Order: sequence, then C-alpha cells, then structure tokens
Amino acid sequence: MPKTDVPPRWDRTMRQRLARGEAAALGELYDRFASLVRGLAHRVVGDEHAADAVTREVFAHVWEHPNSYDPAQEPLRTWLAALTGRLAVRRLRTTKTAALARGGPGTAEDLERTVRHASVAARADYIVQSMPAPLRAALELAYFQRRNYRQTAADLGVTDDEARRRLRLGLQLLATAHDTGAPDAPPGIGGAA
Repeated sequence: MPKTDVPPRWDRTMRQRLARGEAAALGELYDRFASLVRGLAHRVVGDEHAADAVTREVFAHVWEHPNSYDPAQEPLRTWLAALTGRLAVRRLRTTKTAALARGGPGTAEDLERTVRHASVAARADYIVQSMPAPLRAALELAYFQRRNYRQTAADLGVTDDEARRRLRLGLQLLATAHDTGAPDAPPGIGGAA
C-alpha cells in the first residue's frame, strides 16, 4: 500500500510541539520517519553503523533546532530527506577522507567520485520524497513491486493513460538527479557537495 503525504497541519503542529520542547513530539516524529531517514542514510553511506549515526544526528538536529524547519517551504518529510542527504554525504566525505589520510585504499579522485555518486543518490531520494503522493505511489508500485503501467493503473484505481502519465512525470523528475544546477536542488545535495 503506498504511503500518503503527511498533512501540512500535522507538520506545523509538530514543529510547534518540538519548539516547546515536547519529548513526546520527538518520539512521535521518530516513530513516523526513522525508517525513512535510516534508509536514506544507508543508501548514501552504505554502512549500518554509519546509517544509525546519521539517523541519530538528524533527530538530534531536529530536537536542537526545531525552528530550522519551515512548514511554509516544504513538507516535513521532504525537509527530513534533504537534511538526511546533507548529513550523510558529509559523514561519507569525512569517513573516506580520514581513511585516505591513514593510508587506506584509493585516491582523492576516487573519494570525489564516491561522494559525487552518493550526492546523486541523495538527490534522487530527495526528489522521490518531494514528489506528490500520486507520482510517488506510481513509481513505488512500478519499481518495488515490479508492476507494469496497467497493473499500476489497476492498483491505483486510475486509467492506463493516467498511470503512464504519472510514471513518465516521476521518471522525468528522477532524471534531474544528475542535474547539479537544478533550481529546486536543496542545499548540499547534488554535485560534489
């Protein structure tokens, strides 16, 4: 079953609760988004322990700086995806740089290539999390459940033409993940970060 967008009212209320220092709000936020944050972090850093550390860092940042999120700008889900991408890419760069300094395998060019690849992956994840729910649902059905456009249409209860349109638009948006100069790119995502 596809996920639905978090209502903007919930986002505003959550920010207010966090700004008041309600620990229960952080727990609720964690319960709702921890698997998303951890999955995005793992995709970038490629390591269980590092993904756990990034997840802790993301939620610590939210707790310490609740007003850094502006519900008028974007949904909380999207903001968390962008924050996770930035922090995961930064951790990857720091870890790989330290390994090179200790004489680990690879070169500075390998490091930059790895970071660029991770940045594109983080941007792709950000794009998917930013998509309207109907586009995201169509892509999730087609990709994760291996549905063709007809099966996707049936699962979503839309026409074949609408399913094709959603899939095409979603794929066009994803294709911009390599476009490091995209005007809607979140800070620190894309390119060499």
